[in-house]
Amino acid sequence: MAVFYYMTLKLVIISLFLLSSQLFPFDGNKKVVDSLSTIEFSFVGDIMCHSTQFKFAKVNKDSFNFNSVYKEIKPYFDNSDVVVGNLETVIEVKGVNYSGYPVFNTPKDFLEGLKYAGFDILTTANNHAFDISERGVLSTIEHIKNYGMKNIGSYKSKSERDSVVIFEQNGIRFAVLSYTYGVNLYQIPENKSYLINKINSELIRSDIGKYRQKGAEIIIVSFHFGLEYSKSPNSYQMDIVKKTIDFGADIIIGAHPHTLQPIKFFKSANSKIDSGFVAYSLGNFISNQRWRYSDGGAVLNFTIAKNKTTGDISLGGVRYLPIWVFKGNTQKGSEYIILPTEISRRDSAPNYLEKEDLKLMNECSNDTHSILTKFSSNIEKDSFKKSKLRKIKKDYLANKIFVDQTPILLKKTRPFKFYYDTLNFIKKDSAFHHQIYD
Repeated sequence: MAVFYYMTLKLVIISLFLLSSQLFPFDGNKKVVDSLSTIEFSFVGDIMCHSTQFKFAKVNKDSFNFNSVYKEIKPYFDNSDVVVGNLETVIEVKGVNYSGYPVFNTPKDFLEGLKYAGFDILTTANNHAFDISERGVLSTIEHIKNYGMKNIGSYKSKSERDSVVIFEQNGIRFAVLSYTYGVNLYQIPENKSYLINKINSELIRSDIGKYRQKGAEIIIVSFHFGLEYSKSPNSYQMDIVKKTIDFGADIIIGAHPHTLQPIKFFKSANSKIDSGFVAYSLGNFISNQRWRYSDGGAVLNFTIAKNKTTGDISLGGVRYLPIWVFKGNTQKGSEYIILPTEISRRDSAPNYLEKEDLKLMNECSNDTHSILTKFSSNIEKDSFKKSKLRKIKKDYLANKIFVDQTPILLKKTRPFKFYYDTLNFIKKDSAFHHQIYD
C-alpha cells in the first residue's frame, strides 16, 4: 500500500512539473539580475580655483587645506564607482606665484581636496591648460599623478599621447577622451601639439576608432567648447557633437560655458550602447563666480550596465544632483562649501546658511531642472541619501588600466583608485600583473 502511495505521489509531481514547464516555459533571453555588471559614474563641470579660494584655504605660507570645500558633497560621491571632473587650472608651477584669473597657478594642495572628495579622473584639455605654457602642462600632469588620480587630454610626450589607456571597472572596459576648442595664452608649438588635445574631427575619428579596436566597450568624450554664460548650445557645439556621435562615441560631456546647458539623448549606429546622451555643459563645480547660473551646477550621475551573458551594454538612469557654492563665514572662518541644493529643504540645514542663501539655493535648483530637461524629460533629479563610506567586499572585482592592451591590476582602497608609473603607466612589481573669463 505504501509503495502504491509513493508511486502515485511521484506521478503527480512529474505531471505538475511537465504542466508548469508548458505554462511557464523557460526563456533563456530574459535578463537575470546576477548576470549584470554595472558602473556608477558621476561627472561634474568646471573645477576652478580663483585667488580668493586659495586665500580662504591658506593654513600658512605654503600650506593650504581645501578639504572643507567638499565635506558636504563627498558622501554623495561615495555612492559612485568613478568620479570625473574638468580641472580648469594649472597646478603649482615651481618658481611661479600662485594666481587666479586670468593666469591660473593653483597650489598643489588643491588636488588633495579633490582626492579627498573622491575624484578618479580629471580632464585637462581646456582653455586654461596652457596658461603657463609647457611648464604648466607638465607640472599639472605630474602633480595629478602624485595624488593618485589620472589626467586625460594633456600629455608629456607624443608617445604618451598616442598610448591607448582603457579603464576596467567591474568587468566593463571604458575610455575617456578629452579635447578643447583652444587655449587662452601663448601658442602651442606645432611640433608639440601632443601637449593638449584640440578639437579636430579627424583626430577624434581616429581616436575613437583606435580605442574601439583596442577593446573599449564604452567611449566617453569630454569637450571644452561653447559660448561662455550661454544656457544653450551653439551651432559649433551641435556640429561637433553630431560628428562625434557618427564616429561612434557613446556619451559626450561638455564644459566651458560656466552655466548649465541641456542634455539630449541619441542612438548612434556606430556606438555599442543602446542609448547615449550628450550633456552640453555641467556648469561650474567650484569657482568664485557668484552670479546666477554660474554660482552652481550639477553632478550628473548615470549607470552603465553590461549583460555578462550576451555582452550587451545599456544605459541606466541618468540623474542630476543640483549643487550650489556657499561662500561666507562659518564657525571655522571664511569658507567655500559645495552644497547639494536639497540641503536647503532639510530641517537640519547648516546654521551658517542665511535666508538669502536658502533663496539662492532654491533658485539654483529650479534653474538646474529647467535647463537640463529642456530637450528631454528622461532625466531624473537625484535624491539619493548621503551614505557612509562603502565597505569594499572581499570578492570585489579587481580593477585595471589597460595600456595598449596590457592589463595592470590595481590596488584598491575604494572603487577605482590606481597607481601608475611615469610614462607608460606600467609598474613591474609584485603589486601589478603584466597582462574665458573664468
